Amino acid sequence: MSISAHITDELPAGDDADTMRILVIEDDREAASWLIKGLKECGHVADLASDGVDGLELARDGNYDVLIVDRMLPKLDGLSVIRMLREQNVMTPVLILSALADVDEKVEGLRAGGDDYLGKPYAFSEMLARIEGLSRRQGAEPQKTNITVGDLSVNLLTRTAKRGDTQIILQPREFKLLEYLMRNADNVVTRTMLLENVWDYHFDPQTNVIDVHISRLRAKIDKDFDTPLLHTVRGAGYMIRAG
Repeated sequence: MSISAHITDELPAGDDADTMRILVIEDDREAASWLIKGLKECGHVADLASDGVDGLELARDGNYDVLIVDRMLPKLDGLSVIRMLREQNVMTPVLILSALADVDEKVEGLRAGGDDYLGKPYAFSEMLARIEGLSRRQGAEPQKTNITVGDLSVNLLTRTAKRGDTQIILQPREFKLLEYLMRNADNVVTRTMLLENVWDYHFDPQTNVIDVHISRLRAKIDKDFDTPLLHTVRGAGYMIRAG
């Protein structure tokens, strides 16, 4: 495949951005060489892995600021690499580069754990701006991927919940409700707070929707366990607390 199929503009001679350490996981030798060359000319440190297995190992063990990952890789495809990294709690920002660039493909890539997605052919300057943005975002305080209260835990990446060794099967709204309660553990959460943050209502719909979902959630996380975690605070709202 020709270089022009991947990159559509000239490489810049230099850049004032802070130096980043970047791992490129790309099996197309010509495209990878061009990309590495451009990144180094901009003052960055760039390593290359030419298949998914090597890319996974380097990304897991290396201290990179950003990963640039092609989707179609030998040995292990790009989305599998990303999923496995996220499962191992490697949260390095990932920019996916791929010729598979329709909306469904992009959604699949982002849901696999990618932070941004750029279709081929792409402009080098746009790609550079995107990885710089990802690097700045990484510099912010990292977001939690797991929340734990007592023996109850939720994984925000896989959207799953467990109490002890027991998997808790939740509907999407139930998970959102539990997540919000757990983010506010040991604090009273009012009905108004739940309506605004779980249902996105900025008015009272005058229904029992909260009571129904709290009842369902309590049955799933407390019914078969010795210690209740979800408590009703009479006249105030609800609270999750351990013990």
